[in-house]
Amino acid sequence: MIKVEGISKRYPGHTAVDNISFEVEKGQIVGFLGPNGAGKTTTMRILTCFMPPSSGTANVAGFDVLEKPLEVKRRIGYLPETPPLYPEMEVAEYLTFVGKLKGLSGDQLKKRVAEVSEKCNVADVSHKLVSKLSKGYKQRVGLAQAIIHNPDVLILDEPTSGLDPKQIHETRDLIKGLAGEHTIILSTHILPEVEQICERVVIISRGKLVATDTMESLKNRMHGSHVIGLTVETQSESGPVQEKLERVAGVSRVILKEIHDGSFSFEVESLQGRRVQADLARAVVEAGWNLTELRPVSLSLEEVFLQLTATEASA
Repeated sequence: MIKVEGISKRYPGHTAVDNISFEVEKGQIVGFLGPNGAGKTTTMRILTCFMPPSSGTANVAGFDVLEKPLEVKRRIGYLPETPPLYPEMEVAEYLTFVGKLKGLSGDQLKKRVAEVSEKCNVADVSHKLVSKLSKGYKQRVGLAQAIIHNPDVLILDEPTSGLDPKQIHETRDLIKGLAGEHTIILSTHILPEVEQICERVVIISRGKLVATDTMESLKNRMHGSHVIGLTVETQSESGPVQEKLERVAGVSRVILKEIHDGSFSFEVESLQGRRVQADLARAVVEAGWNLTELRPVSLSLEEVFLQLTATEASA
């Protein structure tokens, strides 16, 4: 649905985006991440045909952004960080206006205004002036205008910025509900939001692509190994337990994390491609100890993000 190949955007003395490539499949929600100044906004402006790339190609919904910009725009819904609202208009009046700009008319226009008002939970304020709405309602009206023409692709820039916790939860649920029907690129600084909503992530830093993968694969790749959290209850000291775990085939490292009332918690790293959970459990039980916890451990997206962007910054 979206294919970016080697796009760059250069200015005199500065390269905002440097030869990045990635793909987004139909119906996916992809998190687009990067520190301030990384090139996220520039990339989104290229995808929305607001500006051309200096080199490379980008294809959206089957159309090239340079060769067919109007066709691309017809198939994109865009919600910038500050929604493009007209405060002097009523909500229904505004959505009707946007629908006309998007080429809708007659019964089709009325139907779409009603549908997006219901889907975005703004039907109850349809006759209110936009200027009288709360921040949360304004954000939902902004999302309604982005989807009124039923676009193939949605590009959302900080869609929950400035919302309270309840509004954030409602907006996240709404975005998740649009997946499948629309392909979504979500740019945000709220990393837990990406973990809750997105299937894949694209991370850029200083204009360069540093990662594009599923959430789980990215976390495992950053670990460089499979990591197991394991807790054992025993009257023994921690040393013999650690030695026993280290002798399990496929284990590369065992780290003691916590001691609490005869209970020892370890993180066990395996060699690449090895799965050692069953052998670890067998070793503990055969030693006569109680195994109280055995779980996979993964990095948080925040840890992955900081590792990747720090690595790029120091390169």
